Amino acid sequence: MPILGYFIIAIGAYLLGSIPTGYLVGRAKGIDIRTVGSGNIGAANVFRSVGKTAGVFALIIDGLKGYAACTWLCDGMLALLGVSTTDTELYRIFAGIAAVLGHNFTCWLKFNGGKGIATSAGVFFALAPSAAGVALGAWIIVFALSRYVSVASVAAAVALPATIWLMPNSSTLRIVTTVLGLLAIFKHRGNIKRLLNGTEHRIEFKKKEAAQ
Repeated sequence: MPILGYFIIAIGAYLLGSIPTGYLVGRAKGIDIRTVGSGNIGAANVFRSVGKTAGVFALIIDGLKGYAACTWLCDGMLALLGVSTTDTELYRIFAGIAAVLGHNFTCWLKFNGGKGIATSAGVFFALAPSAAGVALGAWIIVFALSRYVSVASVAAAVALPATIWLMPNSSTLRIVTTVLGLLAIFKHRGNIKRLLNGTEHRIEFKKKEAAQ
């Protein structure tokens, strides 16, 4: 039963994570998000290419996918399968990994997905909320200083595993967090290249001047 339980939870979490929120939000507005901006289906591209409200909505839903996979879905499936355990961390870690992989490599879009930052944030707010809070703080500070979502995301991807290693967590969580952080940085390789070339998109909040 344990192996079957891991497998079923992983499949369920993958399918939950694979819901292409950004793509669906864009389609609702008549826009194929894959053909505009950076071409990524993540919340940042939705924010830039579809609108602020749509971007915030995609961000929240993508985060909730990760959180729900590690909590409601995982606990519900364990109960449904009749798995009785006092240590659910490993099951939740499996669910978190599957949700992030579902978002990054969604089966609904030929396995081309987002970069996993929001979904990973949701996962770690379920698994290690204190470390996730530190990573969020790093994201906010770096974004405020740079106005680059990609730079802030990479900073958070470094801050999260660093914090996990500094805190009393299991070796499994430490290793998984490090791997997911490296995956997030790898998914940003295009952004890093554009940063080096000076062509990366920057978020600006300046109000448009009134027409005269």
